[in-house]
Amino acid sequence: MLVEYKADYQKITMGLLSYVPDLKETNRLMKELTWYAQEDNRQLFLWKSQETNDFVGVLGIEVEEEFILVRHISINPSFREEGLAHRLLDVLAAKYAPRQLVGTIETGPLIAKWHTES
Repeated sequence: MLVEYKADYQKITMGLLSYVPDLKETNRLMKELTWYAQEDNRQLFLWKSQETNDFVGVLGIEVEEEFILVRHISINPSFREEGLAHRLLDVLAAKYAPRQLVGTIETGPLIAKWHTES
């Protein structure tokens, strides 16, 4: 289940984002959370597992008029082999239809694979 980020989820969000290679340091994580909060078109979402009721993934996006830029996607390593990233992208695409999902240099390959398998 996709859940919008709120301040109560800061620690778990930081933990999930820390799986992103360039977001290992606490200072960098805090700057990234601040960056998302600075503009209305930037949004963080958490994925809550229905099986465990825990947050197991995070998505960071920028909402534009014609597309959604997926800036970050990070999944708890224990859940990575379950196709969870594709489920997150499916739900995100449905939420923002008819806008297209696009990726950054880092997220682009995953988005491209998702497009070909959807």
